[in-house]
Amino acid sequence: MIRYIDRTRDYYAAQGYPAYRWAHFDDVPFAQPAKKLSDSNLLLITTAAPYRPELGDQGPGAKYNGDAKFFEVYTTPVDPMPDLRISHIGYDRVHCKADDPNTWLPIKALKQAEAQDTIGRLMDDLIGVPTNRSQRTTMEQDAPAALAAARAMAADVALLVPT
Repeated sequence: MIRYIDRTRDYYAAQGYPAYRWAHFDDVPFAQPAKKLSDSNLLLITTAAPYRPELGDQGPGAKYNGDAKFFEVYTTPVDPMPDLRISHIGYDRVHCKADDPNTWLPIKALKQAEAQDTIGRLMDDLIGVPTNRSQRTTMEQDAPAALAAARAMAADVALLVPT
């Protein structure tokens, strides 16, 4: 087991930062779906980054690549399968090879769910949301932009697959 929260707290404390205040909400900003999932337009939201070859190694097993980060919400078609990568994310590279994009971009599984009538329809586009490590930027910039895009697409439900 990897104790992410403890490890993160210890890391920043060792650098002299005050204790991190984890995001919390008095009211959870979620709503009961208005339709059954089998009748719903499902939107995929990811934190994976569009591949940009000029930014260095972003392939499976790549070292952390901060240059590959992105800082604005984007949309991209799900067909053909977009080339999205996770080298910009801090994850356990010892135990995870990151060689299967279906683990962070489950488009194939969602299309199967659509074919089996588990979901009504997978939206034609997905939304990419940056991981800026700033609660304020997320709440004031990225979340409203993602919500506006989701509403413009007429999504009924969203599936967030963070990387």
